Amino acid sequence: MRAVIQRVRYAHLRLDEENKRSIDHGLLVLLGIEKGDTQEDTRWLCRKITNMRIFADKDGLMNLSVNEIHGQIMLVSQFTLHASTKKGNRPSWIKAAEPAKAEPLYNDFVKELEGLLTRKLVTGKFGAMMQIEILNDGPVTIIIDSKNKE
Repeated sequence: MRAVIQRVRYAHLRLDEENKRSIDHGLLVLLGIEKGDTQEDTRWLCRKITNMRIFADKDGLMNLSVNEIHGQIMLVSQFTLHASTKKGNRPSWIKAAEPAKAEPLYNDFVKELEGLLTRKLVTGKFGAMMQIEILNDGPVTIIIDSKNKE
């Protein structure tokens, strides 16, 4: 699993004119599920995201997690995070998990993350076209891959 985590002042997600979702101060997490990902990847990545100390404390140091600041998380599935651009100019999605395998793992990820948060999780819709507007805070953007636990 690969996640792009952005610290945001806000994030607004739109599926269509009637279906809009928002968070205030917190994290936007773009999640890509790869072939071979498992529940262990889900557990590890959810704990890493919720415990990551990337919010400023009273001294301005990045010492606080999203829960410690009572922030929110918006989670959006994004298979394009597993694009291969090695050959040519058209990305290949061969490493991304097929939707039939990825959607159940995404749903498990949602449940796991909800259990670790102090505030309600906001999600996109798996496989849907979405528009996301954010105000990046910092900017702070971190990429984590469960296959490369640096």
